[in-house]
Amino acid sequence: MLEKIRQDLPITADLCRADLLLYTARGDGQVTIEAQAHPRSSATLYTEDRVGSLEPEEVLDGFSDMRLRNHRLKSLEVRGANVARLIFPVYNPSGQLVAMLARDAYWLAHERHRRRARSFQRAMYEFIWMVLHGMLSGAEELTPFHEHDGIMYVDSETYIRYMSGICAELYRRLGYRDSLINRSVSDIDTIDYQMTQKAIAENRAFERSVEQDGRLYIRKVLPISAPPSAVRRYLARGGRSELVRQRGVFMLIHDATEAVRARRELESQMSIVREVHHRVKNNLQVIASIMRMEARRAKLEETRQALDDSVQRILSVAVVHEFLSQQGQGITINLRDVAGRVVTQVQQSLLPRDKGITLSLTGPDIWLRAERATQSALIINELVQNAIEHGMEGRGEGHIAVELVDTGNSVRMLVSDDGTGLREGFDLSRDANLGLQLVQNMVQRDLRGQFVLTSDGSGTRAAVTFDK
Repeated sequence: MLEKIRQDLPITADLCRADLLLYTARGDGQVTIEAQAHPRSSATLYTEDRVGSLEPEEVLDGFSDMRLRNHRLKSLEVRGANVARLIFPVYNPSGQLVAMLARDAYWLAHERHRRRARSFQRAMYEFIWMVLHGMLSGAEELTPFHEHDGIMYVDSETYIRYMSGICAELYRRLGYRDSLINRSVSDIDTIDYQMTQKAIAENRAFERSVEQDGRLYIRKVLPISAPPSAVRRYLARGGRSELVRQRGVFMLIHDATEAVRARRELESQMSIVREVHHRVKNNLQVIASIMRMEARRAKLEETRQALDDSVQRILSVAVVHEFLSQQGQGITINLRDVAGRVVTQVQQSLLPRDKGITLSLTGPDIWLRAERATQSALIINELVQNAIEHGMEGRGEGHIAVELVDTGNSVRMLVSDDGTGLREGFDLSRDANLGLQLVQNMVQRDLRGQFVLTSDGSGTRAAVTFDK
């Protein structure tokens, strides 16, 4: 039963425009918060997660004091603000008090609620009674009720008894200038009547999206059940009555037009951006192909080597644009996926098949912004190429390992080989080739990180560290 109540607390908190805390008594005589719900329709009182917190003794006293009460109001102070707390008892089917629900709202918000129509106030108490008896169905499937959404109360005879100011404004946009209070929803040219009838007949909450007059409205309907006599009397008794009957519905209305338009516009823009990345990737691959052909024609070995190195750099950048052209958001990229593609490209392009030189990649998924992923791809490409061309020079076998490390706020990329190692007296600032100079410049200038190259005599280890 308490689990069912916990599921229904979010939408209940939205309707009440208040924080909800569900208290239970433990066997050791202490009271703990079993569940908590923040309102999406107003500012919350409690930004922290209070589930599992132990409460002071006055809350425990309420368990014995509440047995003959329906709900009570008390005042408390939260972070210097005056708060109105309504406490409702929660009974199991046997009539035993098993929990208490606290509805905490700023005192000003509580006073505003008291000034609303009495029919709406009564319907809200009946709705809470229904939730605390586990009788609300379908609420867990509803989208949230927000601050700028409208609400109206329709009784069991389908007459509108209450309508919020926002709700009235939404209907004015549909052409209903006069007040709709005490009119039947059957008089309104919307799906309100059909939704009301369905919710009452099936005793289940649900929502529908409907376009009308060029705007998109999301309607949620929640049935309200209560005993025919005063709900306070039944709350005091506990248990469920066989005389429970339908009291009407809450109709919640959200104008989603602007949000949908913004989403569609964003999707259109992202589609254009993906197409641009796709074309950039294709153009880079064409350039790489042309340079590869020129490399084959080159007569000087230095020229051919320079063109081959440039091809690998261009293809490394193309990898990033390929990922950006495929994913939905284009904001962050998985570095492990990019590194995997770069390593594969280098392996296929530069490693002769008749040699036993292997490459490996290890590490977790690390998500980076596109520009940082591009720089990382270029760095990995240069370091792996350098390991092949210098660490494995003249060798028939060997291993090059690429390792990615996620340290939380920073990333470490390690490229190590078991090759010949650095020559004695090697100085990175003085002896670095073009590839290592590119790495050093990108790490220091673009990534604002550190680049360290070490050798223990049996291989070389390159380490690049930078903030995400």
